[in-house]
Amino acid sequence: MKKIGVLTSGGDSPGMNAAIRAVVRKGIFHGIEVAGVYSGYQGLIEGTIKTLEAGDVGDIIQRGGTKLFSARCEEFRTEAGQLKAIEQMKKAGLEGLVVIGGDGSYQGAMALTERGFPCVGVPGTIDNDIPGTDYTIGFDTALNTVIEAIDKIRDTATSHERTFIVEVMGRDAGDLALWAGLAGGAETILIPEESYNIDDMIDRLQKGRNRGKRHSIIIVAEGVMNGNELKALIKEKADIETRVSVLGHIQRGGSPTARDRVLGSLFGARAVEVLLEGVGGRAIGMKNHQVVDYDMTEAFTAEHNADMSLYTLSKELAI
Repeated sequence: MKKIGVLTSGGDSPGMNAAIRAVVRKGIFHGIEVAGVYSGYQGLIEGTIKTLEAGDVGDIIQRGGTKLFSARCEEFRTEAGQLKAIEQMKKAGLEGLVVIGGDGSYQGAMALTERGFPCVGVPGTIDNDIPGTDYTIGFDTALNTVIEAIDKIRDTATSHERTFIVEVMGRDAGDLALWAGLAGGAETILIPEESYNIDDMIDRLQKGRNRGKRHSIIIVAEGVMNGNELKALIKEKADIETRVSVLGHIQRGGSPTARDRVLGSLFGARAVEVLLEGVGGRAIGMKNHQVVDYDMTEAFTAEHNADMSLYTLSKELAI
């Protein structure tokens, strides 16, 4: 290959810039031209493609978000949209593409691969919900953002002797809630992967009060219900007043942690190596602390599984 492209798609996540930087500089190191595709698949359709030099990706490894911007693109889901994108890729001289994003982004990458343009996926999402990899770029940063928020909320909960509900992101995956709940010492964690019993949760709150505990933290993943729904349910069942904090998009932003910068660098560099081997339809990930590549279809056909041992431990420690 003489020229490849790189784009970011879907929700942004801290560490994407580290991955972009790695793709560009790894490509240049191996003597190939690397072009940035701006605004995801929308930019691919519109031909917003620009060759990037080493200096163009300087001073971005520490920045959150994505230098290449991101956008949702319904048109790309259609055959006509994909054919437009292919025409733009041909015009720009691209022979391969690195796609940084989640499972929806991978589906687009697989569609291009099947049409003759090899793509490699790099997992960039705070949800940590991509099968085939233990960790995704952005998860660690988002997790630390949530924990910092929980620590501050607990100060207020303690001062006012209140129960706080903290709603976190994650779509249909509970990893962010689970890890943050355990690390933040939450008394109750609600995740999509495990059914909950409202009576059991209320019993846990009341037992804590009976032994002198006057404040509690409940973490609820958005894939279970929103925080205000849970507040109303607790009020109805037990007449316990709670306060709700919805962390929202603050979880996506901020300077990436060292771990996410390293993951982004490792994943981006490996993606270039896979393309140079002439292989498409692969996804990059980490298994047992080793960087791996695997069939991209696994990312949207296999089931994501949360580490339920953490859930069990959190209940044991929140007695």
